[in-house]
Amino acid sequence: MMSNNSIHYDVLIVGTGNAACCAALSALEKNVRVGMLEKAPKQDRGGNSALTGHMRFVFQGIDDLRPLVKNTNEEELQGLIDRLPRRTEDDSWDEVMRVTAGQCDPELLRVHVTQSRNTMQWLASKGQDWVPATGQQALGDNILIMNGGGYGMQQRYYAALDRAGVSIHYQHAAAELILDDGKVCGVWARTPNGMTKFTAGAVILACGSFEANPEMRARYLGEGWDTVRIRGVPYNTGEGLQMAMDIGALAHGSWTTCHASPQDINISEHTLPSQHAISGGDSTDRYVYPYSIMVNTNGERFVDEGEDTRGRTYAKMGRAILAQPGGIAFQILDAKARQMNLYPTNYASATGAKSNTLEGLAHELGIQPENFIKTVSEFNTAIQPGDFNPNRHKVDGKGTKGLRINKSNYALPVTDGPFEGWAVRCGMTFAFGGLRVDPETSQVQHNAGWGIPGLYTAGEMVGGLWIGNYASGSGMMAGSTFGRLAGSSAALAVLAGKP
Repeated sequence: MMSNNSIHYDVLIVGTGNAACCAALSALEKNVRVGMLEKAPKQDRGGNSALTGHMRFVFQGIDDLRPLVKNTNEEELQGLIDRLPRRTEDDSWDEVMRVTAGQCDPELLRVHVTQSRNTMQWLASKGQDWVPATGQQALGDNILIMNGGGYGMQQRYYAALDRAGVSIHYQHAAAELILDDGKVCGVWARTPNGMTKFTAGAVILACGSFEANPEMRARYLGEGWDTVRIRGVPYNTGEGLQMAMDIGALAHGSWTTCHASPQDINISEHTLPSQHAISGGDSTDRYVYPYSIMVNTNGERFVDEGEDTRGRTYAKMGRAILAQPGGIAFQILDAKARQMNLYPTNYASATGAKSNTLEGLAHELGIQPENFIKTVSEFNTAIQPGDFNPNRHKVDGKGTKGLRINKSNYALPVTDGPFEGWAVRCGMTFAFGGLRVDPETSQVQHNAGWGIPGLYTAGEMVGGLWIGNYASGSGMMAGSTFGRLAGSSAALAVLAGKP
């Protein structure tokens, strides 16, 4: 049933994740009335933002960290700086250009790099806080994690929005943008009770990518992607992108690549925030691979496991795994990995096998034994002199020479039993393709070359930042930065009475 009545807001935001919440808080600073639409029920609100833990940001030293970390003493802060003294704008720029092979949109990257530090301070002023990355979380190359993870961060957002009187309409799936003489002035939303009309001075789309849509995965990413498991919520099915392109929004960035990482072979088809909060999160991530050799069922290596630090390679490893027979692979390590405490704690629940011999391990895992033993022997022989150093922030240079696929760093001989192997598959988080925006306002651009009046976007719907690969924590940071821009730009446009 279609409602004849409409609900009006100055700024209407589609989505309730990190980018959407930042847009709302930013718009509220301009004293406008804000409403939000959430496709999921209340207990599973927040999209993939509720499932993460990191933000990758520029900082110059300990003084930049103090406002972000509450209830932490100077000794703990100094320990963080000892691990990573700073991440400069040049460092951040070079890193994104490095992981995207120079294909990142430079204007978007300029905003992302120059605004991340200020955005973090702004988030702290809104009640967000972080804690030192320790234990399993320290195995990445970010030194802070959100207090309570992404789920905790989202709860703080919702508390702030509730105090400000923002209405969130749950189980309201945005279905169509409403136009008036070329200007976006609202959204039709599908609910369990029929269609509801929302009108607005401006609309901000911040409702994620298309990772949970098998048809769009197959269409844009290619063969085999329609059956991958999702490291995220089932609600991000691409409607936001599609409804924007239906009115002429210009697609931007890489629509054939995505964030896809090594996950336990038994990862579920998707993850809900409510389940994630109960489980403690990240239980299926399998990120010990830089210190392993990864082989397929034929017993062959297929990728440079130590090309760079884990934080700069994990998001493209899933694609390499998916291309293997059966879409599965095995992370192989020997007893030294246990002795050196290389395993993240979540490997306690990992799917795998242990054996005193390589042949026995191959049998347990279903790997072709002769090829496997040959692969391990050739790998061990090819390791070059140097010190193995599992530093999470910089590579150690200890690699191999003479192999069909050399390992660039972290080459640890696989010689001492018992040997362990872990079965992994590809888990997709989000697609890199999105919409072209004005980098200064996050206004969506029309394919004819102008901004679409009344339409803004943020989060993973912004295309052009990530091409083929991604660095850990970058998406949340960009989501906050462009969400903040979208919120303020939309509110100012509404107040000025113009698009």
